[in-house]
Amino acid sequence: MHEMTVPANQAPAYPIGRECPYRPSPRNEALRARGPLAKVTLYDGRESWLVTGFEQARQLLADPRISIDPRRDGFPFVSADMAGLDDTGYTDVLIGVDPPVHTRQRAMLISSFSARRIRRLRPVLQAIVDEQIDAMIAAGPGADLVSAFSVPVPSMAICVLMGVPYEDRAAFEKPARALFDPDPAHAEQAMADMTAYFDDVVGAKLLRPGDGLLDDLIAEQIRPGRLTRAELVQYAMLMLIAGQDTTANVISLGVLALLEHPEQFAALRDDPTLAAGAVEEIMRYVSLIEAISRVAVDDIDIAGVRIRAGEGVLIGAAAANFTTDLVARPEELDVRREPRRHLGFGHGIHQCIGQNLARLELELVFREIPRRLPGLRLAVPVTEVPTSVTGPLERVERLPITW
Repeated sequence: MHEMTVPANQAPAYPIGRECPYRPSPRNEALRARGPLAKVTLYDGRESWLVTGFEQARQLLADPRISIDPRRDGFPFVSADMAGLDDTGYTDVLIGVDPPVHTRQRAMLISSFSARRIRRLRPVLQAIVDEQIDAMIAAGPGADLVSAFSVPVPSMAICVLMGVPYEDRAAFEKPARALFDPDPAHAEQAMADMTAYFDDVVGAKLLRPGDGLLDDLIAEQIRPGRLTRAELVQYAMLMLIAGQDTTANVISLGVLALLEHPEQFAALRDDPTLAAGAVEEIMRYVSLIEAISRVAVDDIDIAGVRIRAGEGVLIGAAAANFTTDLVARPEELDVRREPRRHLGFGHGIHQCIGQNLARLELELVFREIPRRLPGLRLAVPVTEVPTSVTGPLERVERLPITW
């Protein structure tokens, strides 16, 4: 990526990439020095507003004059793979639609992700975490945390919630990753494969109801005619991808950050009650999604600038999470603080619908990993940990650990 050594009147290139996989780039400060909102240049040469101010980011995420619809002219894509994703139909549910469509869709799902319902899953999620740690210990010492733990734990959790057999994971894990392939043909094939799989799942449940979120939606929404089978297939794909992929990467990046800050790992090891609050700090610190894309549908005056209708707006969640408006000493990882207003789950009407599930999973993970594996450490230098950016997510490909 280009260094931020550009003339003051030239919009710098964005995104800028990370020097360290588990935290946003310090070069965000150079962007913020231009003001809480400033123009940046995207991969395709177009310009967009970038919001690095914390309060301005929250304000715009809650502003009805900002659209999430990627089909609108001016919508800012940060990469070619993201630009092609809306052609697959992946963004037709929740993450790519505005009210009133979004309002109707979210209303159908919100009760299934309520704090009360998710709390009832705690014993099941605890057992999943325990069993995966048991398996690592039995096979170790030494493991790839990604394949042995980070991916299977949230995959199992979302499968339990939805009522989908975890044994079918080969049918959705690989295609879910391929959705973000820069080759449109690969992305379209992945969507076709996942659509076929989930259509079979929904068809089977229509004939033989089971116990899970999909079964609830069939009973409460499809049978009364409020939801079509095709729509439920799209819901299922979104929930599985979002519920598995994001949480898996937070686990890997969070463990990596803790191992690189051994005093913080030790704090969790010595006091497991810190885990719930530590989830908020880890979400802030790793800032899995660098920027949240939106487009203005009306003129907006904010922080001394005017965003014109049709202009792209990138909410720099990672940069905003590292401001003193949110926490003191934002560059430090401190598991004893609980920055509840962070943007790790977004903000406004599009705030992550599965955040209660993610919080509970992550609380159990960051409580049990230090407790059960107190001698955990990296098996390779951090510079040798393979990472990538796929779609909007910072990703750890493998995380070799030992204990």
